[in-house]
Amino acid sequence: MPKISQKAIEMPSSPIRKLVPYATEAKKRGVHVLHLNIGQPDIKAPQVAIDAIKNLPTNDVAYTNSEGVSSYQSGLVNYYKNNNINLNVKDIMITTGGSEALVMVFNACFNDDDEILVPEPFYANYNGFARQTNINVVPITASIENDFALPPIADFEKKITPKTKAIMICNPSNPTGYLYSLKELEQLKEIVLKHDLFLIADEVYREFCYDGHTPISILELDGLKENAIVIDSVSKRYSMCGARIGAIVTRNNELISVLMKFAQARLCPPYFGQVAAEAALNTPKEYFEEVKAEYVARRNYLVEALNKIEGVYCPMPKGAFYAVVKLPVENADEFAKWLLEEFEYKGTTVMVAPASGFYSTPNHGMNEVRVAYVLKISELKRAVIALEEGLRAYKEYKNK
Repeated sequence: MPKISQKAIEMPSSPIRKLVPYATEAKKRGVHVLHLNIGQPDIKAPQVAIDAIKNLPTNDVAYTNSEGVSSYQSGLVNYYKNNNINLNVKDIMITTGGSEALVMVFNACFNDDDEILVPEPFYANYNGFARQTNINVVPITASIENDFALPPIADFEKKITPKTKAIMICNPSNPTGYLYSLKELEQLKEIVLKHDLFLIADEVYREFCYDGHTPISILELDGLKENAIVIDSVSKRYSMCGARIGAIVTRNNELISVLMKFAQARLCPPYFGQVAAEAALNTPKEYFEEVKAEYVARRNYLVEALNKIEGVYCPMPKGAFYAVVKLPVENADEFAKWLLEEFEYKGTTVMVAPASGFYSTPNHGMNEVRVAYVLKISELKRAVIALEEGLRAYKEYKNK
């Protein structure tokens, strides 16, 4: 029998999706599963995007330019200008989601066994993208006790080696909801310039910042023309996860030039997705106001309710729609699986994402889970009750 690759064997499973088979079995037993495990918003996509697909002026679904539809690129230039970021069309490459954007950037910027420093916990698929491209993620651990603020720059300095080529952040953060301050971004700027590194920022949750906080893009920092690379996506901004449209944004002309080779190799991004994404640029301001207000209400309810449960701690996220929660359990992976296999409360259980999968350091985050407040408050209330009852029942189960 032919052997599969070692790369495939070592490819990590998604902590967000790996428990899906257990959830499927729970549903077959008639249990209602409340999904807090995945960032799939229940918010409707902008009507203007849906209408653009319905009203396509042609039946010719042809290849687009490898770098994307030029009118959409131009539209993104205006979008960024409205966010105090001045760009040219050539600074933007359209991709098949933010995932492809990251894989292309990793391939373009790193050689085999190069290293990228990433504050953890981080979006779990970064590990998978790194494995696909034969590079190594070097984690810099942030602490839930400090609400996941940027670790001390000295911690980054200690981990820099001749193989270090970049620092990467997610801002606002998936999975923690932390929003980096200007001071923290300036600290990162200094260290990447000092060591001649790339600074990669996953900024796909830019629209979702709360309590008067304003997101600051690394593209707004002076002196990073050759260093700054932004990853963007329409998935969460417009609740269009299935459109699979992202972007790489950088003023580094050489990088854009080599990225074009990877773009041409995969031909082009999805046509229908680009049609929807370009139309979504005309989304009314009121749409975002309503969506943000809904997420704030959900966040406020969920965080307050979780912190009332004995032994539970949840920091207040400043952005995105996730939180990492510390639970009174030793092994959150085991607990999350048990919730789906063994537990129900009034016909309901809850599905969470074990946070260990969002860390690269072994045995970190073992008593933490990530939750996504992408359900209506009425459903979040049911989820909190199920979680609290589950923790109580799990304690009894473990003490038997």
